[in-house]
Amino acid sequence: MFEFLFKRQGGAKPAASGEQAGGGKNAPGVAKSSPAPGAAAPADGVASSSAAATAGARARQADELKALGTDEAAAVAFILRSEFSELRLAAAELVHGKEALERVHGAMRNLDRRVAKLVHGRLEAIRHHESELRRGEEALAQARALLSDTLLTPNHVAELDRKWSVIRAPELAADFDIVRAELGRRLESQVQLQRAMIDRLAALRQLGSAGLDAAGLAARLSALQTEQEAALVDPGHASLPRTLVAEFATEHARLTASLATVEQDQAALAAREAALAEWQARPAAELNGDTLRKEWQRLPAAPANDAATALQTRFDALLATLPQEIRKPKPAAGVGAPGADSAKDVARTAAKAGGQGADKTKGADQQFLDNMDALEAALQQGSLGSAAELDKSLKESKDRGMRLTNQQADRLAHLRAELKRLSDWARWGGNVSREELIKTVEGLPTQNLAMGELAKKVGSMRDRWKALDSLSGPAPRSLWERFDAACTQAYAPAAAHFRQLADDRHTNAARGQALVDEANAEIARLESGAADWKHVSGTVQRLRTAWSHLGAVDRKEKKRLDTLFSEALTTLQRPLENQRRVEVAVREQLIEEVRKLDPHERHAVDLLRELQHRWQEHARALPLERKAEQALWQRFRAACDDLFAARKEHAHAADSERRAHEAAKEALCERLEAAAADATPATAGKLLREAAAEWQSIGPVPRAHEARIEKRYHAAIAQVEQHADAVRRAAGVALAGAVRDKLRLVQSLETAIANPALDTSAADWRARWEALLPLDGGYEAVLRGRFDAGLAALEGERNGYVGQLEANRERLLQDLLRLEIAAGVDSGAEFARERLRLQVEVLQSSLKSGQKRGAQTDELRALLALPALLDARTESRIEHLLLRQAKDGK
Repeated sequence: MFEFLFKRQGGAKPAASGEQAGGGKNAPGVAKSSPAPGAAAPADGVASSSAAATAGARARQADELKALGTDEAAAVAFILRSEFSELRLAAAELVHGKEALERVHGAMRNLDRRVAKLVHGRLEAIRHHESELRRGEEALAQARALLSDTLLTPNHVAELDRKWSVIRAPELAADFDIVRAELGRRLESQVQLQRAMIDRLAALRQLGSAGLDAAGLAARLSALQTEQEAALVDPGHASLPRTLVAEFATEHARLTASLATVEQDQAALAAREAALAEWQARPAAELNGDTLRKEWQRLPAAPANDAATALQTRFDALLATLPQEIRKPKPAAGVGAPGADSAKDVARTAAKAGGQGADKTKGADQQFLDNMDALEAALQQGSLGSAAELDKSLKESKDRGMRLTNQQADRLAHLRAELKRLSDWARWGGNVSREELIKTVEGLPTQNLAMGELAKKVGSMRDRWKALDSLSGPAPRSLWERFDAACTQAYAPAAAHFRQLADDRHTNAARGQALVDEANAEIARLESGAADWKHVSGTVQRLRTAWSHLGAVDRKEKKRLDTLFSEALTTLQRPLENQRRVEVAVREQLIEEVRKLDPHERHAVDLLRELQHRWQEHARALPLERKAEQALWQRFRAACDDLFAARKEHAHAADSERRAHEAAKEALCERLEAAAADATPATAGKLLREAAAEWQSIGPVPRAHEARIEKRYHAAIAQVEQHADAVRRAAGVALAGAVRDKLRLVQSLETAIANPALDTSAADWRARWEALLPLDGGYEAVLRGRFDAGLAALEGERNGYVGQLEANRERLLQDLLRLEIAAGVDSGAEFARERLRLQVEVLQSSLKSGQKRGAQTDELRALLALPALLDARTESRIEHLLLRQAKDGK
């Protein structure tokens, strides 16, 4: 750019000046296009070309980024090859696949923090979603497994709902809702099935007291059985309680078995109803009471219910309407009573006839008759044991010489015959029951019962056997031996188990005594002062735990060992509790110290860690009771949490303040960046000073953003300085061009003074001077003085001025060489030796006097003020020096 300005400002105009002065191609005032000014341009040209190349690369990659669209693979490739972080970050927004994100994260982890953070966040989101999907699939698989199970329980479904409630998997929600709805339907079906089972069992229980006839009872039982069979083949039959199913089967079997009895009872009632109706329809004269009683007794036995009682009342009323026949008893002791009549009826008939028999005895006494009535009542109730005792008492009374009347004897014989019949039936039923007991006992070993339950079962079986002996008489010896052998075999595992329990009780007693001895030994160590409190605490806890797991001990030994152990443990715990109270006070003091810590203090965390370490040391030295330890620890932890919460709150406030500072610094950076475009050397200094003061007045920013905001601030400052330097250099280049133009005009004037053939009027030279721009930086006065001196010489004494011009040439060359050395400008090969000599002098001079600010500018102005005749090479060197100082901003 400077080379272009030089060519534009100094290439054509001096030529025109030379032509106006009348010079030709070889005239000294007409300078050739000097290559010297281009010699300093390569470094700046390289920097400019590098910046242009970077900007071009950025623009090309930005165009590539816009052309990516939604191509994820192309975006990954772009990120991996791009060297611009903001373009990589923009391209990372297009990457969403897991493999692509992992590839980008691996490449950018140590290269670009922003891209790595963005990609890492997306990878974490993908991994979390995959984890939720796995959990959702497991829950869905569990739901389907529950759906396929035969037995579905509500607690399993509730656990499934709790697991699903914390899972976020929208992709599986529809499938889970379908399976969950099916599970709900199954649960509802099971509930309905169980309710129907309960209602069905209740209805079955009510049938026994419903008073239904045989047909109604059979129909109801059949309907309930059909419902039960349908429930047992239902898909949810596994949810039916087994106890209810078994109870239904038992109750149904009982009612089914009683159905035949009901039919028999109804048939007996119907037969008696028909016979009674027939007798009531016949005239009373055709009826005979004894005959009716016999026929009534031959009818099937009626059940003991209200209908049978009503029929018996009607029969008794029919007998009461019949005429009573009075017969005298026969003197012989034969069978005087009617064959089928009851003893009471016979006695009642004889009493009404007014005779007690024709024999000479008095008959039985009242106690004997009461025993006979009790025997009859016992037989009617089926109490064979009481009946046998009463029969034995009657035999003893009769053996004492008591004579019975014929009616009493017949009644007693009838009762004993009934007792024998019932005893025979009881004996047969008892033997059947004993066979059943034997089978039950023989099946006990296969039932895998618990030992206690097995012992109870065998004991109950023996009790039932004894009850059968009292009810149905003694059992045959063979049955007893079979029963006893079966009971012994069934009880053998329980006997071995109980022997083992007895041995265990003795072993446990020995262990308990060992624990007591250990406690006494610890007491001895404690009294001697050699015990450690932590060891004592552990020993007490271990002894207490061991005692709680001691096991069963004989009651007598248990009482003795409990007393000894309690006394020993009390002796151990008394000093231990005193020491624990001391430890509790120490823990309380630690809690108070934590509460007194200032959360805003810098070393609060270190102090808290020290207190926590002290707490741990005390906890290791003597553990407290678990409940007390937990309570104190919770308080200590709460105090620590309060401290951390206060520090966190303070940190949040500090973070808010830091974010506000960050916003202020961001605004300052934005103002600097906006002001950079208008920055000039005059305004840049004030702008930067104010920005630095404001920057220092703003507090710290978040540490994570500190480097970024510092970088932006320094970049904004550099941008302002760069723009100010560019303005300064442009002004310097423009000034150099203007100085060069006036310097050339002055040199042309001095050349014209030295060559009279090139003479022009002073008015022309003044016009040409006025046509040029005025100069800044003191150059105007310097060149104006030299120009005015030249004009004065032009109009006055030329020869003296020309001599001065010739005399100043060597001085000017020496000064020019010094300035080139100071500015670092190449002087050419012909001045190498002289330049080397002067470099030493310039170095020594600078070391003695120091480098003063503006010294080179003053020396340059002095050089320009010195009138001298110059050749084209010297003029080119001076112009090159001017351009170099203009670019350096000096």
